[in-house]
Amino acid sequence: MSLPPCPKCESEYVYQDQDLLICPECANEWNPNEEPENDEPTAKDANGTLLQAGDKVTAAKDLKVKGSSQVIKVGTKAVIRRIVDAKDHELDCKVDGVGEMMVTAKFVKKA
Repeated sequence: MSLPPCPKCESEYVYQDQDLLICPECANEWNPNEEPENDEPTAKDANGTLLQAGDKVTAAKDLKVKGSSQVIKVGTKAVIRRIVDAKDHELDCKVDGVGEMMVTAKFVKKA
């Protein structure tokens, strides 16, 4: 009987212990009969719209760039590369005219 690979690390060395499947490489335990949990972090913009990686957003207010005298003006466009589960600065974005930086979701609006 072939067991499915680990959903976290894709290891093929999975073994069964009663009702659970266990991965010895990352110590992940799961029940193959249950629906998998969605561990993807989520973020909402200033209007409460759910954001996803790849979404285009605009700055909702002027944002000071930490450690610099540069300011991101209202309406500056950015593309979300990924969403990180963090206290603040949860969006990893490519901001037009500035480059790569982390931005707080409540200061942007979905374009």
